Amino acid sequence: MRSGCFTALVTPFRSSGDIDSEGLERLIDFQINNGITGILAVGTTGESPSLSWEEHNAVIKKVAEKSGDHCLCVAGTGSNNTREALTATAHASDLGVDAVLLVDPYYNGPSSLEIRREYVAPIATEFPGLDIIPYVIPGRTGTQLLPEDLAILAEQFENVQTVKEATGSMDNMRRVRQCCGDDYRILSGDDGLTFDMMTDPSIAAGGVISVASNVAPAAVGQMVTMLREGDRAGAEALSKALTPLFSLLMIKTEELTPYGPVLFRARNPLPIKTLMALLGMPSGPCRPPMGRLTEKAMEKVLTAARTLWTQSPEILRPAAEFFDLDIPARLEDPASWRELTYKGY
Repeated sequence: MRSGCFTALVTPFRSSGDIDSEGLERLIDFQINNGITGILAVGTTGESPSLSWEEHNAVIKKVAEKSGDHCLCVAGTGSNNTREALTATAHASDLGVDAVLLVDPYYNGPSSLEIRREYVAPIATEFPGLDIIPYVIPGRTGTQLLPEDLAILAEQFENVQTVKEATGSMDNMRRVRQCCGDDYRILSGDDGLTFDMMTDPSIAAGGVISVASNVAPAAVGQMVTMLREGDRAGAEALSKALTPLFSLLMIKTEELTPYGPVLFRARNPLPIKTLMALLGMPSGPCRPPMGRLTEKAMEKVLTAARTLWTQSPEILRPAAEFFDLDIPARLEDPASWRELTYKGY
């Protein structure tokens, strides 16, 4: 396993709800053509909670086959059931993936000690030749593998030397570095924090597992490369240019109901898939229970996309050229987004 820029790939669906296999292949090729370090198949961005395990394995197989010698393949095999995660990891290992991503067990909420002993450790023991990447995101899982337990795992297992850090807490990230040492790999799980995580010497992240790179792999990858090579000024300018895209990873709006205002929160991957569909990239809808944006939320997507195209068109140009998109036209034609929103609350 190495540091760099990895894309947490979306899973494209047809209007029927089935996986769009042709679209998936095109998305993988787009990533490879733009020099991505690696592709994460069926993470949260790939809607892993709503895919069957048969679909899981099919997507991982396709990404592993097409990645080949071009880039690394990471498979999302985490679960809140260790037996299920072991079975999924076995399938991924047989397909030749380079690493697996294990999200903290959600809903049943084991302690950090239990996550280490009853989840990560058994999988690391069973697959010593496979890199195991814990994915720490308490905002989604309701639990957290703590820095101290990450350090114990790193001491015990040569194949558990990387974490996807998505706590949103810089103090927690600094504690990971303090506990795990200089050689441990910290990968950002939050596009908007990648610059800060990589430039803070007490964190020293080595890269990102990115959502935004679904749309702009070349630009996000270039930012990471600049930071790894010490070009802070260039990376900072690019990070600022990418800000409109990073702002779409979660969208909040206040919506009016007959009973008063309520908060609508569109979480990943709904905003990024909506943007991809708006631009004309393979995407399709999210699977229920995830649905659509509100009209207010869509206005935020349109504003960000128009700003990005106007101020930094080079960020979206690779997608326009690869998928043969007329981005300016799509950003002004209501037909491009008419079916992507709810009508009313």
